[in-house]
Amino acid sequence: MVHPILSSIRKKAREKKAGIVLPESADERTLLAAAELAKEELVKPILLGNPEKILAGFQSINEPFNPTKIRIIDFEKSEKFSEFAGEYFTLRKAKGVTYESAKETMKNPLFYGAMMVRRGEADGCVAGAVSSTADVLRAGIQIIGVDKSLTKLVSSFFLMAFPENHWSAPGKVFSFADCGVVPYPSPEELADIAVTTAQSHLTLTGEIPIVGMLSFSTKGSAKHEAVDKVLAALEIVKSKKPDLLIDGELQFDAAFIQSIGERKAPGSKVAGKANVFIFPNLDAGNIGYKLTERLGGATAIGPIIQGLAKPMNDLSRGAKPSDIVDVCCICALKK
Repeated sequence: MVHPILSSIRKKAREKKAGIVLPESADERTLLAAAELAKEELVKPILLGNPEKILAGFQSINEPFNPTKIRIIDFEKSEKFSEFAGEYFTLRKAKGVTYESAKETMKNPLFYGAMMVRRGEADGCVAGAVSSTADVLRAGIQIIGVDKSLTKLVSSFFLMAFPENHWSAPGKVFSFADCGVVPYPSPEELADIAVTTAQSHLTLTGEIPIVGMLSFSTKGSAKHEAVDKVLAALEIVKSKKPDLLIDGELQFDAAFIQSIGERKAPGSKVAGKANVFIFPNLDAGNIGYKLTERLGGATAIGPIIQGLAKPMNDLSRGAKPSDIVDVCCICALKK
């Protein structure tokens, strides 16, 4: 059963009619996702690769190919190829990239797809079912770049969606960050993660973000340099975004359970009410989301990349076709 938040995201994506490029066309899951995206008219899929191989791929999975709803680009033979290589050369020549090496790089569909997004020829790019997160991010950062109006950092978050019959969070959706990209953020980076995740939560859920800065301490219950980092990040966020509902340092129970929040952090407007949880490092974030998923029964949607100037999203290499569909729809909403 599709969670209500995913139904909502799919409905909003259908209205956007975004063109989403899928570089990993040799992967069966990508083709299954493209077929569903086209059939349900959620986004306009753009597949990169050899047309004959892609059409044969659709035949092998018994899915009809509809050329009016799915676009195939034989990108190495595209009339845009030299132009894209030239732009990549211009972007990276200060880093020692030659025009010849730029052409070789543009033969990588991740980089070609990212350039399509940069140039406005696609609204977003989704990859990672085959490629590593590092490779997806490299293409995104080098070509699309960081959204410097919001952040200096590319990070990630998960939407954690609970079923309607869950004992402690029925039907609720939370954002957890960073669970996939930044290992040990500095105070400035942690502040950027908090601000960016709050905006992402608002965009995807429509809820006002209430941000809890997590720690093993609540309001001075422990003294440690790790706690000091969270407090420093909190002050940076408050100076940048004074209207954002954010508080810390908070232990998870104080951020999540109202009665505990009232006892441990009296007077806090966030304690016991948080819907955005910012973990102090990648260890805590990654462990936290997997515990919430595997023991808590939540659906983990992500990792969702944030901070790029235009949307490019990563996938787990264990992604199912339905996961690819959902991330494409999320990508469409962030355009």
